[in-house]
Amino acid sequence: MTARFGRVITAMVTPFREDGAIDPDEAQRLARYLVDHGSEGLVVSGSTGEGATLTDDEKVTLFRAVKDAVGGDAKVIAGTGTYSTEHSIHLTREAEKAGVDAALVVTPYYNRPPQDALLEHFRTVADSSNLPVLLYDIPSRSAIKIEVDTIVRAAEHPNIVGIKDAGSDISASTLLAATKPDDFEIYSGNDPETLALQAIGAVGVISVISHVMGELILEQFTAFESGNIARAREIQFLERRVQAALLTNNPIPIKAAVRLLGFNAGAPRPPLRAANADEENRVREALAELGAL
Repeated sequence: MTARFGRVITAMVTPFREDGAIDPDEAQRLARYLVDHGSEGLVVSGSTGEGATLTDDEKVTLFRAVKDAVGGDAKVIAGTGTYSTEHSIHLTREAEKAGVDAALVVTPYYNRPPQDALLEHFRTVADSSNLPVLLYDIPSRSAIKIEVDTIVRAAEHPNIVGIKDAGSDISASTLLAATKPDDFEIYSGNDPETLALQAIGAVGVISVISHVMGELILEQFTAFESGNIARAREIQFLERRVQAALLTNNPIPIKAAVRLLGFNAGAPRPPLRAANADEENRVREALAELGAL
């Protein structure tokens, strides 16, 4: 199956200026760099993009800026999910007006809806615009998991076309792959699990580490697709070693890495913080292993 949003989709960091304001110009520069270095799609205002700390106006500004920067060279997916159905609808409609290609709708966090209410949430958001919707299952942040049956039932909606699977449950992912509609796409949502999910049918990855090794991750997909499993495994192992150096909560280390690559990414917004000296040294060593500095 061809990945409709690309095999390597980078969950972009959001650059901030020294005063803490978003920097749309630097976001455009970073987006262009990522597309020129292996990314076939970009997620804007997701977890890595600190979407939970952005205002609606900031999000819409970023959606427009990144789409303008990459045009038709990459798909732009807007993070529009929140813990409120009404708010998620509003953001999804605004993202559609901004010209993006799809919406990423996370499991409502904090309020822990039951599965039937969760299904209704996703269907209602998908009804609200013409954008294709990717579900985003990340129980480590949302406190609940989207059960496989709920995903399969959601996939009956014509606008719900895939999932970012960050559930870290290979058994559930395998059951989903075995029972989902053929045209419903699975994207790995955790870099270390990409090859395992690709083996059961994932079409791509929504990646953080692709900020610094996007071309290699794209090579991993093409190697696997061509039957060169040894090369795909080699890249996955390298990726895992690099990621092991990025131990602090996302996006603290990846913003440090992007800064070391020459982008004015700024520090994460509170309550997160910038990488400390020890963390930045580990990031530097990881980039050196990649030959990225």
